[in-house]
Amino acid sequence: MAQHILHKNESRGHDHLEWLDSKKTFSFADYYNPKRMNFGALRVLNDDTLAGGKGFGSHPHDNMEIISIPLEGGLRHEDTAGNKKVVTAGQVQVMSTGSGLFHSEYNNSDTETAKFLQIWVYPETLNTTPKYTQITLPGASQENKLYAFIQPGQETDTATIRQDTWFSIGTFDKNTQLTYQTHKNGNGVYAFVIAGSFLVDGKELSERDGLGIWDTTEMTVQSLSEKAELLLMEVPMEF
Repeated sequence: MAQHILHKNESRGHDHLEWLDSKKTFSFADYYNPKRMNFGALRVLNDDTLAGGKGFGSHPHDNMEIISIPLEGGLRHEDTAGNKKVVTAGQVQVMSTGSGLFHSEYNNSDTETAKFLQIWVYPETLNTTPKYTQITLPGASQENKLYAFIQPGQETDTATIRQDTWFSIGTFDKNTQLTYQTHKNGNGVYAFVIAGSFLVDGKELSERDGLGIWDTTEMTVQSLSEKAELLLMEVPMEF
């Protein structure tokens, strides 16, 4: 029987600084909740807003897969592997930190806020060569469908991380229904509502709610509002 864990929007950790407003689904930095450390290999899901011209200065990471999804505005990225990029809404940045690197992420605008999801996944193997990938999502051409933008095996216009994960995103008209089938036994799915509302495996979710589902091979999804946007993260529960 399917197992569920519901994380309502208002139950998330919240840090508010002059330059950063951050809502945290799982324990991170100053927010610590021993019951919310991870969902399988999914370690971090932060919902961040950066003030104009502000950002995260150069700092180190290793052995973590880091996915950044801009929702509004853009991020200016620079790392010690030589990558200098700008990633904007409609694109996704994927960074395998492997054996280690330093990077910085700044709001690319001096005046407008930037909003993005910061997601970390534990890798399957450690101390690999750092890798940076940036992809563009298909946008309106894929409406009312889920688009898998991270998946194993290098496909055109998708990214791969060093873990058996499938990340899918979609924007839906009201009352669109679909069934999601997991790709691998033992994987669970974390559903996060970016906009609008959904019924996911019988659980009603509002904007910024999250629902973890495991011990099942499929789940139903129904959009309950117009232009509803959903992110599904399928990750190993044992890793």
